Amino acid sequence: MKKFKKIVLAYSGGLDTSVIIPWLKENYDNPEIIAVSGDVGQGTELDGLEEKALKTGASKLYIEDLKEEFVQDYIFPTLKAGAKYEGQYLLGTSFARPIIAKRIVEIALKEGADAICHGCTGKGNDQVRFELTIKAFAPQMGVIAPWREWSIKSREEEIDYAEAHDIPLKISRETNYSKDKNLWHLSHEGLDLEDPANEPMYNKPGFLEMGVSPEQAPDEAEYVTISFEKGVPVAVNGQKMTGVEIVETLNKLGGKHGIGLLDLVENRLVGMKSRGVYETPGGTILYKAHEVLETLCLDRDTMHYKEIVANRFAELVYFGQWFTPLREALSAFVDKTQENVTGDVKLKLYKGNMINASVTSPYSLYDPEIATFDEDHVYDQADSKGFITLFGLPIKVKAMVDAKRKG
Repeated sequence: MKKFKKIVLAYSGGLDTSVIIPWLKENYDNPEIIAVSGDVGQGTELDGLEEKALKTGASKLYIEDLKEEFVQDYIFPTLKAGAKYEGQYLLGTSFARPIIAKRIVEIALKEGADAICHGCTGKGNDQVRFELTIKAFAPQMGVIAPWREWSIKSREEEIDYAEAHDIPLKISRETNYSKDKNLWHLSHEGLDLEDPANEPMYNKPGFLEMGVSPEQAPDEAEYVTISFEKGVPVAVNGQKMTGVEIVETLNKLGGKHGIGLLDLVENRLVGMKSRGVYETPGGTILYKAHEVLETLCLDRDTMHYKEIVANRFAELVYFGQWFTPLREALSAFVDKTQENVTGDVKLKLYKGNMINASVTSPYSLYDPEIATFDEDHVYDQADSKGFITLFGLPIKVKAMVDAKRKG
């Protein structure tokens, strides 16, 4: 193996990165290991992390508070785009990786590191997201991916390795789901979820962490009003908040009412299908409210073209191509479309459902006098005859030509 004197490790304290520190020491001739954790809202998962990192062989641990930057520079641009991978997934893991990887590169360069190490598997998307970001900011930096090198073949064997090296773990063999948690979402993969025939155990104690199942939600509905300025949420129920506060507030509210559960078989970038269960309570509310407001504020052609852009934007985020000219160009387009997406949206939350209750905007393109079924003085219904004649001319001509051929 290539010799490295100093390695910066993307460190979460989970199963993978917990065993990686001693493994790097054993297999790379005892290099210095600097652990870096990006705080994107993992909460209590960061508790005791420094002690654990140092005890297992790291020389130091950086814990970087990235939460507000995460919301403003990654989550909200994706929300404004309306980007959902394969029409459903709200990209919670996907857009968290670029901001974490970027900060890790910055620390690696500051520390004079020879390489960056990550715990992503060779089957997953995250290896691509981390390494494309490294290429964008430190193209010559060495990269170590133990899952592509070591003899460990499963999470069970990782647990065996941890136990043999006295590495403390917060999981057991029975609760060994692969999870990713941040301010935006929580994902669950593995164990019984690997078979799509198995229904997720939403009501099993300890499975859901950000909310409850719809069956366990309150029997009474609750209203929430979200205010947007240029496509960005700025207030909840009339109270101005930071981006982090908005997401946290809506997570609690959405979780309470069983909002934002998704069971999805998705197409990974590396080619295989995978099954995951996602909790995204606040994000699901924000996407719904933003979509409702756009129906009022965007003209038809812009809205329809933006749907195409949203699909491509979602692919770029999912594929780890955040730091690319195309993603930046699409964001510039999205920002232009959001100039008048300002207003208030009220939703009724009830047992996993979000029901439109009200939408208002000073830039509304909805004109009740034109749309009314009652008498109006601004729309001449006779005009539609000529419009239909011209709009339908290609259909009429084809039918006439077909009739002549058959005749």
